[in-house]
Amino acid sequence: MSSKAPQPMLPTELSVRLFSQARAINLARDQILFSAGDRGDGFYLLNDGLLKVMVISPSGSERILAILGPGALVGELSMIDDTPRSATVSAIRDSKLAFLSKADFNALSRSQPELNLYLMTLLARRLRDVDDALTATSLLPLKGRVARALLKLAEAFGNDVGSGRILIHQKISQSDIAAMAGVARENVSRILQEWTKSRLVSRVSGYYCLEKKAALEREQDL
Repeated sequence: MSSKAPQPMLPTELSVRLFSQARAINLARDQILFSAGDRGDGFYLLNDGLLKVMVISPSGSERILAILGPGALVGELSMIDDTPRSATVSAIRDSKLAFLSKADFNALSRSQPELNLYLMTLLARRLRDVDDALTATSLLPLKGRVARALLKLAEAFGNDVGSGRILIHQKISQSDIAAMAGVARENVSRILQEWTKSRLVSRVSGYYCLEKKAALEREQDL
């Protein structure tokens, strides 16, 4: 199960056109942006911060579908249909967003048809990511799921710090890794301890670092 390419970002010129007059939104850490079932009245551009997209089971447990960083669009599905929000989005840390209403988007898209093409590409990519996540949950062993979560984080937020080492430049909790992987936090803690001892993973000033990315890729391909 190979990692997917990073999601396409909105081209700068289109971003300026769309969000130059958008309403600013500030979220505190753990604050919910919107919940599954809410009316989809517009979408957001994440300018700063970190968000998680999740579904919540009847028992209250979380499954993280994606973690989004600066430049990501949030809630764009509401531009395509008129159904309620399909997932809950909340802030992992303090975040700043710009909000564009569906009415304003529709007005702009009539004169900027490339916006619709971009949204179609983005939605297709996210659908593939969800399919990949569901397949991983069904087929991969625990270590493979945790490896996949770390590799997805490295794909989105990783910095190459030399000698093949990838620093995930976002502070992510074990609970969030567990929610991404679909496993218990205790299992994540045990696996990370094992990988730390074998020098596959390290912790640098609160950030996870993939010391041997190739070895983790083999774990998710088992």
